[in-house]
Amino acid sequence: MAENESRFEILFGLWPRLGIDNLDDAGKSKASDGTGTKSSFDPKLSQSESPNGTMHFSKNLTEARLDKSQLVTSAPFVSLNSSIEAKESARVLRMRQNRRKTIDVLKVVHPPPRDRCPRYLQSLSSHEALLYAKREIEHAPLVGNVGNDSYLYAPVFRNISIFKRSYELMEMILKVYIYRDGKKPIFHQPRLNGIYASEGWFMKLMEANREFVTKEPERAHLFYLPYSSRQLELALYVRNSHNLRPLSKFLRDYVNMIASKYPFWNRTHGSDHFLVACHDWGPFITTEHVELKDNAIKALCNADLKENFVAGKDVSLPETATRIASKPLRNIGGGIRVSQRPILAFFAGKMHGRVRPKLLKHWLNKDADMRIYGPLSRRVSKSMSYVRHMKSSKYCICPMGYEVNSPRIVEAIYYECVPVIIADNFVLPLSEVLEWNAFSVTVAEIDIPKLKEILLAIPLKRYLQMLMNVKMVQKHFLWNPNPMRYDLFHMILHSIWYNRLNQI
Repeated sequence: MAENESRFEILFGLWPRLGIDNLDDAGKSKASDGTGTKSSFDPKLSQSESPNGTMHFSKNLTEARLDKSQLVTSAPFVSLNSSIEAKESARVLRMRQNRRKTIDVLKVVHPPPRDRCPRYLQSLSSHEALLYAKREIEHAPLVGNVGNDSYLYAPVFRNISIFKRSYELMEMILKVYIYRDGKKPIFHQPRLNGIYASEGWFMKLMEANREFVTKEPERAHLFYLPYSSRQLELALYVRNSHNLRPLSKFLRDYVNMIASKYPFWNRTHGSDHFLVACHDWGPFITTEHVELKDNAIKALCNADLKENFVAGKDVSLPETATRIASKPLRNIGGGIRVSQRPILAFFAGKMHGRVRPKLLKHWLNKDADMRIYGPLSRRVSKSMSYVRHMKSSKYCICPMGYEVNSPRIVEAIYYECVPVIIADNFVLPLSEVLEWNAFSVTVAEIDIPKLKEILLAIPLKRYLQMLMNVKMVQKHFLWNPNPMRYDLFHMILHSIWYNRLNQI
């Protein structure tokens, strides 16, 4: 009997967390599946089927109910002999309640501390340590979302056991040597705002890191080429020339200098070296140097399988549009209750590339549920800002621009809106470890005319699972000025480490 009551409480504690006012709302869905349309929706992806996630999911539901109950503030103490004291107490109560309403919903939850490196690992050579790590990951023990592991949420990972073991070994073993060669602004000068900010934030945090960076290159497992593709464009590109060769030659000459000055490049022909580039031109400006193009690990925002990106070796870099460098976490969170979201799907942006004109052709001013615009006009933005549009939408459309990548994917995660990705041949960010089907929808470019039909075919229960997963994966896409375990800096570094192990 007690067990049934506990399940009843957990079940009813879930709906307010997900924005559903009552159980009847959960049974309402605008359309059923079985339409025959193609999308990334997979009914097999159910939380209850996750062997590593069930215990944690129940735990989260209980915590959600407890969090909700804590919002009820106890009555203030009021002196019967003082009306002034009563008014003051009431005023303080109102202030506290208003503060709870306006507080940023992004709660900083610290991950568990890292494990210490055993002594026997410190005695291994760099190559022996990598071989050891690879064997350990292949035989990773099965873990669940209990105890310290509860910070990681199993449904958003392809294999949480492999990821957890690989991440632990990275913390114990990995050492990165950063070449000091190269002059500013192209080298060692990160840009922390704009749509290419990912490469800048990684450079800033990598160069300031003390856990992974070593000043002894003989101990290093990876070598970082600390250049900025955005700074390279600003320094060398002649506007409207459409000529990228000067940029490619500059990077080629830099690598040749590194190879002649140090023995480390030639030792592996560049396979243990990596670069991080978020500019659309990132894949193209490596083509003048064959070993740089074919062997080095490239973390690229433009992760196009048809344009010099090798899945399993290269890393798809999340593109984050940072508007204010001093506030990289501004406006994150705060998606409104599901039952109060008036918009089925939203997009606003410039009309470049092959996909966006098609999107507007089929959906601009065609359907009230589909808020599809070009650049958001002042008239529209006065009544509802771009950010508020995303937080008020069930789905946020993320079409490619000139290239396959788009900052809207991470924006959707930040603003708690399920991303709908339209970009053929795009390798999704951090897909070595993340299960994108659990928190996003992928639509083929040819299916743009059926976009609404595809979205309505997703049952409400499945949508609620994806929305929960968006909120749970959000912490893995944050640029923390003081890095935390499992945040975006560490996730990118882990993918580079993981793909390096795949090459040995």
